[in-house]
Amino acid sequence: MKVLIGTIISTKMEKTVVVEVIRKFRHRKYKKVIYKSKKYKAHNEKFDLKEGDRVKIQETRPISKEKHFQVIEKLKNK
Repeated sequence: MKVLIGTIISTKMEKTVVVEVIRKFRHRKYKKVIYKSKKYKAHNEKFDLKEGDRVKIQETRPISKEKHFQVIEKLKNK
């Protein structure tokens, strides 16, 4: 199962949050550090979350057409 850490960018839907996951890697040829981001919709029922919170999401069975992740815990912000 995939476990990702990201930042909440939207809480406008019921029981769903949009989480942006940023990954960092080095370009093979030019050795420059590159940041890529991807947005995931995650199911959230029991946590009281707001935009800007850091969360850990886990892959789960399909809950809807685009929702395949679930919030498992809220992390402390730095």
